[in-house]
Amino acid sequence: MKKEVVAMLLAGGQGSRLYALTSHVAKPAVPFGGKYRIIDFPLSNCVNSGIDTVGVLTQYRPLELNSYIGNGQPWDLDRSDGGVHILPPYQREGEQGTWYKGTANAIYQNIGFLDLYDPDYVVILSGDHIYKMDYSDMVDQHKRTQADCTISVLEVTLEEAKRFGIMNAHPDGQVYEFEEKPQHPKSTLASMGIYVFTWSKLRKYLIDDEANPDSSNDFGKNIIPNMLGAGEKLMTYRFDGYWKDVGTIDSLWDANMDMLAPRSSIDLRDNEWPIYARTPIRPPHVTGPDAKLSHSLVTGGCRVDGSVENSVLFHSVTVEEGAEVEYSILMPGATVKAGAKVSYAIVAEEATVQAQATVGSAPDGSEGWGIAVVAGGVTIGEKAVVAPSAMVREDVKGGERV
Repeated sequence: MKKEVVAMLLAGGQGSRLYALTSHVAKPAVPFGGKYRIIDFPLSNCVNSGIDTVGVLTQYRPLELNSYIGNGQPWDLDRSDGGVHILPPYQREGEQGTWYKGTANAIYQNIGFLDLYDPDYVVILSGDHIYKMDYSDMVDQHKRTQADCTISVLEVTLEEAKRFGIMNAHPDGQVYEFEEKPQHPKSTLASMGIYVFTWSKLRKYLIDDEANPDSSNDFGKNIIPNMLGAGEKLMTYRFDGYWKDVGTIDSLWDANMDMLAPRSSIDLRDNEWPIYARTPIRPPHVTGPDAKLSHSLVTGGCRVDGSVENSVLFHSVTVEEGAEVEYSILMPGATVKAGAKVSYAIVAEEATVQAQATVGSAPDGSEGWGIAVVAGGVTIGEKAVVAPSAMVREDVKGGERV
């Protein structure tokens, strides 16, 4: 079962900065863009790049994510030779089972899986980024430059650089210094958390890292600095397309709104690089005779009788007559009752906004304003008011203010 390239997709993140949206699901399973989930993007990138063997490393609340991936059929990964494999933490003989302690430890615990395919190269991916990328180009550069590790990078602002691993590289792209989230960055070349490793080399460093009791078992904190310190050849791969880490409420909302841009940097209608998804079968959406629908993304099974503007509606959403929705994201099965108003908000799966209730409001320049969030399954009672930036995890009684 020899494979030249195997991808390992880190999809076990809790996504704590998404608060109520990840209280029951892992971050890669969060709905995105009307018909997708976040994990659809790296999975589709793998298939479109010609990588047919993918290990998906799950951990936090994996049930929905595991069910969604299933046998991998939507991404053409239902194969007997390769395909997609769900890889949770497990207990080995003579050891106590442990959670994945870090990104490097997660790969270390699956050395046996990788050895099964004896790859020449391993592509390490994150399950919580929105982007399109041809990994085969990155692998080709890795081979051409005879690198031990190739790190995908993009330019960020100097202020943003403090949140990333920052590369300092020679003009030919070879890395000579790496800083993890520096307070005073020396460059703006940020790691995207996408790596290509020569497997024989990475395997050694994973084993050595695991033997170090003081290690954080992390690629950015340990593996990359250790390889650099040992004189291994690390190269950058520059990426200049659309890429967004949707790990916060604001960035998730921004990325969904980007889908509505007339000249969006990430074209979901691109037939040459499709994004595949496991999409439920629903009838076409329906708009009532008095509905007002403008500049919005509305998917199958929706019923719109009210006003929807600059918003993203996932499948099976209901917006009743007299309801108003603007600059918002309504996830699968959400309902906005008659006379309710949802503005600059995210309403999660199967949540209900009862009649005359208000969720969120337009920006007014005040300090502390933000996107309002209603968690999955929550009901906002009649005439209740959910303030901007509020995170609602439990039902709200009618007339209450949150």
